[in-house]
Amino acid sequence: MHSVGTRRVYQQKDAVSTLPLYRSAPPLEVRLEDFESFAVDRLRVLKAISDGLSRGKKPEEMEKLVDELRKRHMEHPKPSEAVNKDVISHFVLRLVYCRTEDLRKWFLSMETMLFRCRFKHESAEAQRALMADLDLPYKAVNTAEFESVKDKLSQVARSIGQPPTTADAIFYKVPFEEVPELVAGRKVYIHQGNAYVAMNQVVSLVVTQFRSFLSKALILTNRKWTSSIKEQEKDRLTPIVEELSTSYLGPDYSQPRESAEISLKDIDHLSKSSFPLCMRHLYEKLKEDHHLKHGGRMQLGLFLKGVGLKLDDALAFWRAEFSQKVGTERFDKEYAYNIRHNYGREGKRTDYTPFSCQKVISSTPGVGDHHGCPFRHFSEENLRAALGRMGVGNRGMDDIIDKVRNRHYQVACTLTFEAVHGSTCDAGINHPNQYFIDSQKILQSKNQPTM
Repeated sequence: MHSVGTRRVYQQKDAVSTLPLYRSAPPLEVRLEDFESFAVDRLRVLKAISDGLSRGKKPEEMEKLVDELRKRHMEHPKPSEAVNKDVISHFVLRLVYCRTEDLRKWFLSMETMLFRCRFKHESAEAQRALMADLDLPYKAVNTAEFESVKDKLSQVARSIGQPPTTADAIFYKVPFEEVPELVAGRKVYIHQGNAYVAMNQVVSLVVTQFRSFLSKALILTNRKWTSSIKEQEKDRLTPIVEELSTSYLGPDYSQPRESAEISLKDIDHLSKSSFPLCMRHLYEKLKEDHHLKHGGRMQLGLFLKGVGLKLDDALAFWRAEFSQKVGTERFDKEYAYNIRHNYGREGKRTDYTPFSCQKVISSTPGVGDHHGCPFRHFSEENLRAALGRMGVGNRGMDDIIDKVRNRHYQVACTLTFEAVHGSTCDAGINHPNQYFIDSQKILQSKNQPTM
């Protein structure tokens, strides 16, 4: 297949940067497995950046996070291939996220943040080399002009807690509208419509250019995707591209942990101590109505399977509830088959995996359904009541509701976990079964009853 990347190394005397600008995608042979695996690695980075931003991490915390993520996911066993992996993964995800306005907006924001943090880690020489490669029409302020505004520049520096400007400092003069965040923060001296941008501030200028270019490139990529690529690659790349934007990247929890097994007598107290809200709600509705529609049975049933409920116990669990409403004979005739099917004992013998947060959130429950994500599907009044029953206090609840209003449902679930357990969850909650496992670990460390 044809690739989407090439190696670019920027040099200026002793300055070397391996930070690409992703301006073109020349032909390059890429194995199909690399096409997908490189993209998945980069997607892990972008999703972690999104989670960090949603949780309100400070700029310096984001820079540290990005550096750790880059080392963990974007490097290559062969150092000489690291840049190729970087470029290939970017262009694959550009194809994945060009397809709708919401996807483009998310990708643009995350890639811009990734670029910003990586640019700030470059040396001043490498930054100047990158600026030259961007063909920015700005030159450093000459000595005479610098001397004429030096006092003003020093005043600005002191006002933002930086040392006074020295004679060897480098400044660029740019139209003030091109550095809106610096102007808004009163971090630059403005004279006759121009802002004097210090070398340690050029990231703002470069990122603005990068974002503008990438925004336009995503529109062009979308046109190519819809006009030709989607149809031409319908048997190879299109399925991968369409799957990646909604793919879950963590463990599938299809098999319980070693020695992890729960019995019927465990479920009730575990539902109160370690079930995430989506599963707790389903369990409570099942106990209340002695029935759940198909979507609810699938979501709760596979979750219970993943935490260690054996098939025989699962049949007994569902039979005990459903028989109160439909009778044992009807249960055995109409519902038992689906339970055995979920455990891979009927039909194609597929071993079905528990639903991830992404799958739960994307579901669309109808009237009478109780599956899906409460953070997305509950009214604010019902959500507050449910969180209160879990023991979430008013302050924590307000933070959670704020995340829900901004559609950060997984972050809201993470904050709920932290409020309930009095412990941080830096990795974030990405799967209901992860919530359960992490909860059990915390309770065990506190010597509280678990399983």
